[in-house]
Amino acid sequence: MSKKVYLDYAATTPVDPAVFRAMSAFLKKDFGNPSSVHYFGQKAKSAVEESRQKIAGFLGCSGEEVIFTGSATEANNLSINGLLKGINGSQKNISKPHLIISTIEHHAIFEPCLDLKKRGKVELDFLPVDGDGIVKINELEKLVKPNTVLISIIYANNEIGTIQPIAEIGKLIKRINEKREFKIYFHTDAVQAVNFLDCNTDNLCVDMLTVSSHKIYGPKGAGALYIRKGTPVAPLILGGGQESGFRSGTENVPGIVGFAEAVACIQDPRTKIKNIRIRQLRDKLIKRVLKEIPDSQLIGSKTFRLPNNVNFNFKSAEGEAIVIALDQKGIAASTGSACSSKSLEPSHVLLALGLSEEEAHGSLRLTIGKYTTEEEINKVLKVLPPIIKRLREIAGVN
Repeated sequence: MSKKVYLDYAATTPVDPAVFRAMSAFLKKDFGNPSSVHYFGQKAKSAVEESRQKIAGFLGCSGEEVIFTGSATEANNLSINGLLKGINGSQKNISKPHLIISTIEHHAIFEPCLDLKKRGKVELDFLPVDGDGIVKINELEKLVKPNTVLISIIYANNEIGTIQPIAEIGKLIKRINEKREFKIYFHTDAVQAVNFLDCNTDNLCVDMLTVSSHKIYGPKGAGALYIRKGTPVAPLILGGGQESGFRSGTENVPGIVGFAEAVACIQDPRTKIKNIRIRQLRDKLIKRVLKEIPDSQLIGSKTFRLPNNVNFNFKSAEGEAIVIALDQKGIAASTGSACSSKSLEPSHVLLALGLSEEEAHGSLRLTIGKYTTEEEINKVLKVLPPIIKRLREIAGVN
């Protein structure tokens, strides 16, 4: 059997060997509960706090501003519902808070906001994007209302790889806040950005920022939310008061230790060299596919794009059928977000870019990682054109 090719790094990443080594002791001998006062517990607690400091250093913040969660989805929910709960407790004269999110947010932001709107808890507006998936900043201030309390804009989109000008948005919100009675808090989902972009929270001018372990060669089941000191976030999970009361529940010590080691690996100078190679492989893939497959289109910005993300639209070829055909050839890919892969609905991200439902169903996402080789890219370039040709023939298109 030929070697399998994995090109779905935006969905999840394999655990880096250095990460696995860092975690192993806390899966075996240093297994204590961080809340216990004896040696075993204090050893675990020390590891959690050291990990917190490592991640805080990467984010350019203090350790007390980093809250560990069980996932990025939980962190995103805490940023929204936790802030609303905190504001309701401190600013009684805001009867119905107003939220603004982009039209291409991850489901972990999209769904909580839609749920709140459906239950009549908030007003909700969407900041549109252009055909490349870049938010229309000039329309943001027009959406702001006296009761606006939160703006959440994804840093880099998980489906199309488009990078948003978060620092520019953050500075705009700061200027808007200078003229307001009530502060607007700014959150960004930086899950896909961490591997490649500046995530210094002061540079970005954010009040909250979400990160995830398993997108950066760390273990699954660990995420974190940066909460700037003074941001009125209230806990959603109550219990023993762990994580400074923000998130009760026994900490996932091996996961947190692995998460921090993964962040440390990102800061290794060798990572920048790997990212250059990833970008080169991405560019080769884009150039060759657009040249060799008729009626193919790159979705998202070519300039403001993650180095590892490619999203194609193939006219008259269905995305799920492409993914299945590639899998039969030993190549793992996706049509978009892994969180919505079971849905038959077209991607809300692609629809927001102006694609029709039919076009949105013809999407293929290929995401490259640090273990991807040129030989693997060459294999994709060899098998993909005949797959598209065959699917078009089945659809009755020459």
